[in-house]
Formats: sequence, structure tokens, C-alpha cells
Amino acid sequence: MGIIKIKQLVHDYLKHDEEGNIEGSSRAINKVSLEVEKGQFIAILGHNGSGKSTLAKHLNVILMPTEGSVWVNGKDTSEEKNLWEIRQSAGMVFQNPDNQIIGTVVEEDVGFGPENMGIPTEKIWQRVDKALRSVNMIAYRHHSPNKLSGGQKQRVAIAGVVAMRPQCIILDEPTAMLDPLGRKEVIETVRELNEKENVTVILITHYMEEVIYSDRVFVMDKGEIVLQGSPKEVFSQVERLKQYRLDVPQVTELAYELKKAGVELSDGILTTKELLDELKKQWMDRVKKENSR
Repeated sequence: MGIIKIKQLVHDYLKHDEEGNIEGSSRAINKVSLEVEKGQFIAILGHNGSGKSTLAKHLNVILMPTEGSVWVNGKDTSEEKNLWEIRQSAGMVFQNPDNQIIGTVVEEDVGFGPENMGIPTEKIWQRVDKALRSVNMIAYRHHSPNKLSGGQKQRVAIAGVVAMRPQCIILDEPTAMLDPLGRKEVIETVRELNEKENVTVILITHYMEEVIYSDRVFVMDKGEIVLQGSPKEVFSQVERLKQYRLDVPQVTELAYELKKAGVELSDGILTTKELLDELKKQWMDRVKKENSR
């Protein structure tokens, strides 16, 4: 079993009348199944209302299944006795870092989680040091979080989760409130944690450029997984993604339009380097042909 296993998950939000009686429900997740292996970088994409954030909340037992099952690190989320262990195994980072940062000094905030876990004081500071270094925020350890930029605050929030030593980090649209520089800082931090610390990452986002280095991409629409594969496989299907109201990385869109115009290019080009390499190769091949005449 992988570190995350979801089988036929259903989640219904109940609707109540003014007196608190149930008068109906709306389905946010409809029979979703997926598995994540330890050390993978997984991206879950979807338009607003697609169900991706509801799915994320099941991985940290913020929500419970209406039907189906979710296992995190071999523990069934429907069993209350597993709650503490699951939340230690799978840390959650939310959209707004201000809602997650509670300390008045950066290092105190990062140490809050380990302290609640009953970690000895000496080891807490060791964890704080390592966590802040892992997100390149050690120089700000004595600063007030209120004086940091949005990207820096989010990195502190990530450090707070890292200090708890989870095997998996779930990031629910962590860059939604950030400017392009802040988004870049956070995604680079997450990639380093994945590559250097072997932390499993599940990134929930609607920014296409953030997922091009992931191992696997899942696309959600109306509570279901409608598309999955490697980033190249998923972004090769430009028209289908547009049907789900999703864009593709700008360079992928450019390559797609060039291909439609008759330029011979591969499907699912993800980076500027890939596009330039293919165009350069075509140019060199053309020059060779002309010289051989």
C-alpha cells in the first residue's frame, strides 16, 4: 500500500434549514480512487468547485468520508483512534499563511507543533533549525511573521509543518494569495523538500506552471478524476483541458499553436528549453538538408 490510498471516496455536504434539519445534500467528491507512493510529488488540478480542496481535507482528517475509504500511512481515517497518528504523518498547508501562523516570532511559531507533540525542548530547537534551513528562512528566525512578505510567511508555515517531521505534506492552493515571486519561492521550497528530504508532496493548485515537475498529475472536474498521467501526458491534451476550464503552461500553449500552424513539434512541451531545443534541432536539420543539395 502507498502512503496515501483512496478507494471509491464519496463526500456529500449536507444542507440544513433554519431549524437545523437536513433538507438535502450536494456531492463534492464522487467515487474517487487514487494511490500515492512514498516520495512522490503529486499534483491535483481543477477549476474552482471541482472538489480538489475537499479531497485534500480528507487526507488530514479535516473531513470524513460519506462513503468509501481513505488510508494515510496505512491508517484508516474513519477510525477516530488513528486521528493523531495521521495528522503527524500528513501535514497540511493552507491558502492563507496568516490563518496558520500563530507565533509572534518566527522560530516560536515553527516550534509550536513539535511542542504540542511533547518533543523535548532541546530536540524542538534542533527541529526548528533544520526546518527553517530547509525553507531558506534561518536568517529570519527572530523576526515577527507580520513583517514578512506573503511568500516568506508561507515558507514559515511550511517550516512549521516540516518541524513536525511528517512523511507527507498536503498543500491546498498554497500560492493562491501570492504574487508571482512569492509563488516561485514556495514551489521551489516544496520541490527541494521533495527531492532532498524525500517528503511526499501533494499539491492542490490551479496554476499550471507549478506542476510541470511533478511525478503525476490528476485533473478533477465535478468531483471526479477526469484525467491523469505524467505532466507531459496530461498537457498533451490541450483541448480537453480547456473543456474543463483549465489553461496550460504558456510555453505549452505556444508549442500547441505552432504545431497547429504546421511546425513539427512533440506533444506536451512543458518548458522553454524543450521548445527551443526542438526548434533548434529543426533549424539544424533544415540547414543540413540545404547544404547537402
